[in-house]
This record gives sequence, structure tokens and C-alpha cells, in this order.
Amino acid sequence: MAWIGIRVGVSKFLATPSSVTSASKPFLQINLQRICPIQAASISGSALRDKSKVRPAPFPYKTKSYNMWRAWLQDTTTHRFDENTKIIVVEGPIAAGKTAFAKSLAEDLDMLHMPEVTMDNLYINSYGYDLRKLDPKLPPGTRSFDEKNFCLDPNHENVAKFQILKYKLRYSQYVDALAHLLNTGQGVVLERCVYSDFVFLETMFKSGYVSKGARNVYYDIQSNTLGELMKPHLVIYLDVPVSTVQQRITARNIPHEVNSKVFTEQYLSDMEYFYKQRYLKEIGTHAELLIYDWSSYGDVEVVVEDIERIDFDNFDKYDPKMKDWRLESEWDWNTARIQYTSDKANLMNLFLVPRFDVPELVVDGHDAHAFKQLWLNAPGMKYDKEFNTDMGDTNLLFKTKKQDYRSSLP
Repeated sequence: MAWIGIRVGVSKFLATPSSVTSASKPFLQINLQRICPIQAASISGSALRDKSKVRPAPFPYKTKSYNMWRAWLQDTTTHRFDENTKIIVVEGPIAAGKTAFAKSLAEDLDMLHMPEVTMDNLYINSYGYDLRKLDPKLPPGTRSFDEKNFCLDPNHENVAKFQILKYKLRYSQYVDALAHLLNTGQGVVLERCVYSDFVFLETMFKSGYVSKGARNVYYDIQSNTLGELMKPHLVIYLDVPVSTVQQRITARNIPHEVNSKVFTEQYLSDMEYFYKQRYLKEIGTHAELLIYDWSSYGDVEVVVEDIERIDFDNFDKYDPKMKDWRLESEWDWNTARIQYTSDKANLMNLFLVPRFDVPELVVDGHDAHAFKQLWLNAPGMKYDKEFNTDMGDTNLLFKTKKQDYRSSLP
């Protein structure tokens, strides 16, 4: 397998987007000292994991609230942690093979796999009703706009709204990932994440699909929201040359991708640039990085061996690496858990940034009213999940509380 494993700050790979070297065996050799007393230093794959160790039962965070009283009297956080209580993000260009790789990696590491979010996460509600069916009745500026629409019409007026909504969906998913980790102790493998979303925004902006004003609003929202999260422990980038990406797009033959006006050599090259020159450098100040030449795919077992060589505790209290995961007390961990588990609605409210100076992001009052009336009266949308009689929900009189946790947007 052709590959490269690096730690940011020492690789020429990040200086030249097209330069990727090959090696026949792992070289990531690190001598590290243990700092954090809570999480074990290195992740263990299935071959090295001690099967006799049983993680304590997870807290049922999707059906029960986690609050100060539970934290104080019943259930603390870190007793569920082990060496694999980590957040791993798999990144790479379109058609790199991220999904198959992430699934296999999560299975080997006994972690939860979270696939990349799509606009389906927003438009298909918890009852399976596709809200895009409402489009013929909606004003043009409030109609749905998804990945297929973008590929076929990247100059549409709703492109900026689309990318901000994608950021919001990725933010929501990342909060879910943190809630899962802190309530169960199980690590999470994500395909792309909220931290890399700006790569797509910048590529769109450079291509002229997003205005300067919309770009400014995006970064206002980002600055108001991103600081509330805990960055990933490890980012794995699957590098594929632009020419190979285009070949794979053709080979998998998804009509809106094959016929797309977007996936030109220039657009994909710009995306590669922002990934390597911006995102990987920025996230690498906190997370560990592994970068692989995935033009001919590769062996997940070799990647697992590389991951096992990383000691995530090789940093003192002043080092920015892993800073988000060096909390000082058990109560700090409990407080973070409360925020991501029970206060998700408040985190999502941080998206309410008062900017009304960008026309393509502002909806006319009459159009907004029409949208709200149709959207909130669609099947399964009038009330919270399990409280909609039109969708077959029963025994409403005996339900005393709504769900405290939602995996979808509030």
C-alpha cells in the first residue's frame, strides 16, 4: 500500500499540495510521556484490545436527561473511558473511499461510525416524510436545495443558504458525537466534520458560487459556534489526485455527479488546496494527523497499526495538542457532558446571528410566513416526535415528557 503518515509541522506534503511520498511500512515512531490521568495513551485495535475488560453500561442519554443532580448523585463521566474513547475524523476529496474506510476502521476499533451528513438529515423527518415534497407549494427562496441541486445548478440563489445549512448539520452531528462519547465511553469515527466545512465554503467562494457578504456571514456564525466544541483527537486524510477523483466520479456513475457543472479540474484542485494548505495545518495544531496516498486504496489494518503507535498523552498542560481533552476535574467532564447532552438546543441557538445585509440569505416576511405554515403542518412536523396523532402516535395522555435528546436539528 502506498501511504504517508505524518505529524503536522514536519511534512513537506502540506507545503506542496501535489507532493505525496510512498513507503512500504509505518514510520511513525514516538517516545512519549503520560500526562492525562483519565484516558489511556494509545488506541487499541481489535488484535491488541483486552477483551476481558468490560466498559460500564452506557447512560441512556437519548431517553433520559443528564443534569447537575444526576452528575452529583448518580453518574459521573470518566469511569467509562478507556484507550479508545476518542474522536477520529476521516477526511478526503469526493470519491476517495471515505465511507468504506471509516466503517472498517470503526469496526476494528469498536467505535461508533457516523456517516457524512447530507441534506436528507434535514429534509427527511423522524417519521420518514420527505419535506422536499412541499416545494411546489413554497415560494422559490424557501424551497429545498440539496447536494443534487448544487451539482446541477451551482449558481442558484440558494447556494449560500445550502452551505450554511450543511455547516449547521455538521455542527449538530458533532455535538451528537461528543454526547455519545461522554455518555457511553465509546469512541466515534466521523466522515468529515464541522471543522473542515469551511473548505467547501472557500471553494464555492473562489468559484463565484457564494458572495463575499454570504462568506462573511458564514464566518460570523462559525466564530459564534465553533468554540463551544472539543476538537478531534485524530484526523485521517485520504489523499487522491484530482485526475483519479474525476475517474472515480465517472466510474460510480451517479447522474448528478457525472453531469455536474461543479466537479471540474479547477474546482477539485481548489478544494485540495484548501484542505491541505488551510484545514490540515489548522486542525493539526490540536489533533494528530495521518495522511495516506489512497489513489489505489489501501489496507485498513496497516492504518490501525499506525494509529496504535500514537501516544495521545505526549503533551504538557501548555501544549495546544489535545488541549480540549485535558480537563482539570471530574466536574469539568460532567459539565461538558451536560452541555452536549441536555443543552443541545442552546448550542444550536448560537446560529441566530443577526445579519440582514446579505440579500440571498434574507427571506421576505410573507415568504417566511408561508414557509412556516406549510413546514410546521407537514406530516410529523406539528408536534415533537411521538406526539403526532396524524402519524399514528397513541397514548398521548400518558406521556409526561418529550424526548430530552434529539439527533436531528432542534
